[in-house]
Amino acid sequence: MSAERRTIPFVALGKQFESERTELMPRIEAVLASGVWILGPEVEALEDELAIYCGTKHAVTLSSGTEALNFAIEIMGIGKGDEVITPPNSFVSSTSCIVRAGATPVFADVRNDELIDPAAVEAAITPRTKAIMAVHLRGAVCNMTALSHIAAKHGIPLIEDAAQAIGSALGHVRTGALGDMGCFSAHPLKLLNGSGDCGFVTTNDSNAAAKMKRMRNVGLADRDTVTEWASVARLDALQAAILRVRLKRLDGVIAVRRRNAMQYLDGLKATALRLPHTRPNEFHSYNTFTVQSDNRDELQKMLIDSGVDTKIHYPIPLHLQPVASRLGYRKGQFPVTERLARTILSLPVHQFLTNDDIDYVVDRIRSFFR
Repeated sequence: MSAERRTIPFVALGKQFESERTELMPRIEAVLASGVWILGPEVEALEDELAIYCGTKHAVTLSSGTEALNFAIEIMGIGKGDEVITPPNSFVSSTSCIVRAGATPVFADVRNDELIDPAAVEAAITPRTKAIMAVHLRGAVCNMTALSHIAAKHGIPLIEDAAQAIGSALGHVRTGALGDMGCFSAHPLKLLNGSGDCGFVTTNDSNAAAKMKRMRNVGLADRDTVTEWASVARLDALQAAILRVRLKRLDGVIAVRRRNAMQYLDGLKATALRLPHTRPNEFHSYNTFTVQSDNRDELQKMLIDSGVDTKIHYPIPLHLQPVASRLGYRKGQFPVTERLARTILSLPVHQFLTNDDIDYVVDRIRSFFR
């Protein structure tokens, strides 16, 4: 491997398009020529394919992953006076959907693996708890066995925020089929990515799926009959066509990212970094490869100076965000989440990295710790 300085981006969407161009462009042109640009056959076919992939009866496509969360909360009838338990170390959408419904987010701390702690969930349950929202962060999978037991014990639904974890699994069950509803994002930075905002919900509840299809389309049961007060959250047919191409490639994409992650794990095991790890029955899809370091800021600066793009997901926990001030949480209340926010760093892991690229990142990190 050359010791010369490299430029290694965190994502490579341009390279992704070039790798798909010959398959993608005819599909895009066919949709444009059809004149069916919203919903329609492409969307219906994608929903069938997503349901098969995730192992559920239904998948309902929507305009974003945030809308997927909003729909799950609304379809469960969660509103004013209700509580939903969720971790404070996720993207804001995981909590905003609860607040926008008029309910109260109740945060439960995470464990060192960044995933919600079932013991903290159990301790947070009150008579007002109407759902648990487990966030499968990074492509890792929460302890759904323990969380499902808690949910069943208290008779409350379990929502999967699987925005970062399509293709991940526990045993032979993929995310989206581990809880009552699975909420996914297909934002450009996700493993299955559209060329804009996209999302979907998975469920085995046929009535819920039918209602969500009406809700996404201003409550229309047919062209002339409105059965719900609703808004517009439909998926465009162009995005559906793009996602259908990319869904066929998804397992291959995940395989390459897992290979890259294994190369990182092997190369960095002798450093002071705390590395991601998986349980024996867990299949991690590595939406991001996130390490932990007590010298995170210095390490990040060195990597940026070396041409390696890195990210921090997320530097400010949700309970410490300005918008959350009225919720009454205080600094120090979720010590694991707050410690992780000071130490986490995501390294490039995308499928267009070469072995030499990863060796370069590993070499720079080893040199840093030496």
